[in-house]
Amino acid sequence: MKLYNSATRKKEDFVPNNPDIVKMYTCGPTVYHFAHIGNLRSYIMEDILEKHLRYVGYNVKRVMNITDVGHLTSDADEGEDKMLKGAKRENKSVMDIAKFYTDAFFSDCAKLNIKTPDVVEPATNCIDEYIKIITKLMDTGYAYFAGGNVYFDTSKLERYYIFNDFNADDLDVGVREGVEEDTNKRNKNDFVLWFTKSKFEDQALKWDSPWGVGYPGWHIECSGISMKHLGEDLDIHCGGIDNAFPHHTNEIAQSESYLGHKWCNYWMHVLHLNTNSGKMSKSKGEFLTVALLEEKGYDPLAYRLFCLQSHYRKSLVFSWENLDNAQGTYMKLINRIAGLKPAGEAVDEEAFKALRDKFVAALDNDLNTSLAVTALYDVLKYQTNDDTKLAVIADFDKVLGLDLIAKADKKREELKKHAVVAGQFTIISESGEADAEVEAKIQARQDAKKAKNFAEADRIRDELKAAGIEVTDIPHGAKWKRI
Repeated sequence: MKLYNSATRKKEDFVPNNPDIVKMYTCGPTVYHFAHIGNLRSYIMEDILEKHLRYVGYNVKRVMNITDVGHLTSDADEGEDKMLKGAKRENKSVMDIAKFYTDAFFSDCAKLNIKTPDVVEPATNCIDEYIKIITKLMDTGYAYFAGGNVYFDTSKLERYYIFNDFNADDLDVGVREGVEEDTNKRNKNDFVLWFTKSKFEDQALKWDSPWGVGYPGWHIECSGISMKHLGEDLDIHCGGIDNAFPHHTNEIAQSESYLGHKWCNYWMHVLHLNTNSGKMSKSKGEFLTVALLEEKGYDPLAYRLFCLQSHYRKSLVFSWENLDNAQGTYMKLINRIAGLKPAGEAVDEEAFKALRDKFVAALDNDLNTSLAVTALYDVLKYQTNDDTKLAVIADFDKVLGLDLIAKADKKREELKKHAVVAGQFTIISESGEADAEVEAKIQARQDAKKAKNFAEADRIRDELKAAGIEVTDIPHGAKWKRI
């Protein structure tokens, strides 16, 4: 299995530190609002990675944080505190906001078949871990106290920039656009480990610390939570590409300075979901949620398929037209699987292995989900019995998470439900839809044929064809579809 490592900028053979367990950490949401579908693209791809690791035989322990305290716009104590922003917007307490949007996040994940990680830890649960790390960084000279806050001293590092070849002179003040200068810093790229003095004097959540009453900086949360549950080494750390700098860069700086050795071996970053106007973000008002997709009639799993059709290291452009195409592809795929007829035959083990090997090879190649979906279509075309095809599809779906077998079974039931029986003549819609007018004309055509009025039967067939309806005669009935 090869994964692209953002830290080395190349594909590498995946070799876990311990063959008995893969330690995986995922940056979780800041729960001040609903997750938009751009956020959820990252979680879908991380879900595929975890499921594929399990599929090929690894044991996995996956940990994810929930940021429920003080995530600022930048490390310069600038912008709005996101949790406070949510609380003020809805006139609720910070913890009420955190609970509501945490539940909403996992509800969205369930609709997208994203597995809940083995450990989900709110940042507010680990204050002691942060204090322990910061205390050692202070003792060893990697951190300093200034202006009421504790800062990490990036000048102590031999190499600070890990994921990008930044020119330090280009980063004039801080780590993000529009950042105001923090005069407490010794170096412009230093970042806050603990706040006791902030522009947000109404900060709702504060704790005692050796440096005064305050709250942790954003980056220290992930280091503390990861070490609490996964120990001093980590196999894979995941997140959106916008987390690479500064968040993941700062995680590495503080974690390796604290531990005294390399912390994480593989870094996986998922690229943005863009709209035609650029990156999707809540601040731009492009707030597309799973609930909105459902309101517009889309199956959330059609969006999952939309994401799988592109590689995670490529930006993906969202448009309603593109989602329409994905929904159409998803429905056609379900219909094709519904057309398979299990007959109780033995699974062809040779065919099963050949098809599975191709699927595994696609995902082993840096999680190439597009080729994995192609391998799924290859199953439908393969020369083997339908029982084998259904067994292989069910096996693949352990990773793909598209509910293919369950949806196909439901489609078969719908086909039976919408069949119109008149005597021995059965009318079946291939798509499963019911259309009384179409069914009446097909029945009229059958009555004309039965009366040997073939001219009238042909006229009705041509009328249906002109209306975009194709009718195919089958034993004891007819099936129809829109063309």
